[in-house]
Amino acid sequence: MKKKGMIKVTTGYERFVHWILAISCLLLCFTGLGMMFHSLNFFGAIMGGLKGLKVVHNFTGLVFGVSLIMAIKMWWKEAGIFVFPEDLDWIKTAGGYLWHVDKVPETGKYNPGQKMFFLTVALFGLLMLVTGFFMWFPACFPFGIELLRWFYTLHVLGFVVIFAFFFIHLYLGTIGNPGSVQAMITGWMEKPVLKMLHPKWLKEMEHEGKLEVYGGEKKKPDAH
Repeated sequence: MKKKGMIKVTTGYERFVHWILAISCLLLCFTGLGMMFHSLNFFGAIMGGLKGLKVVHNFTGLVFGVSLIMAIKMWWKEAGIFVFPEDLDWIKTAGGYLWHVDKVPETGKYNPGQKMFFLTVALFGLLMLVTGFFMWFPACFPFGIELLRWFYTLHVLGFVVIFAFFFIHLYLGTIGNPGSVQAMITGWMEKPVLKMLHPKWLKEMEHEGKLEVYGGEKKKPDAH
């Protein structure tokens, strides 16, 4: 729920891409597990059996692929590139998550932890797209069946990494940082939460006059 004084941190387009990517990723994990493990084959019951499970998995992969490309294009400059020395200083303190830190080094809109998650999803997501495509269309693979077999292993590796990072992301976006989940639900975040998590970005937005406050007006740029 939006309250007066909250600050807009994400656009509707950003939230749309985020949730399409997240939902398609979860559905891929669900259907993939149903095909991978005999004990979980019953997942296919609601999709008409294993054949239906595979069809849903394959076509969900297309949705995931499109949303992943959209996410990389949209967030690469902010979340895909490390900025030194500020990001290194943050990494040295682990952002204050693993031990007490009197003052966490300030970073831009996305801290190194968020950047690591983004790069993990981007790189391993692309790996799963490439391997998944040739698993779907093995006749298109030009390098022989022996090498193609390794693609199954790489596909599972991508799943394990993304699945593990997903739960870390879920924890840090909810319990680990109370109030931050609002950024991807309503697009707005309370100023104290934003000031605690992204102080440098908040200052930059205020300085540039780009801060959009709910129930208020955009702050005018500071005079030079």
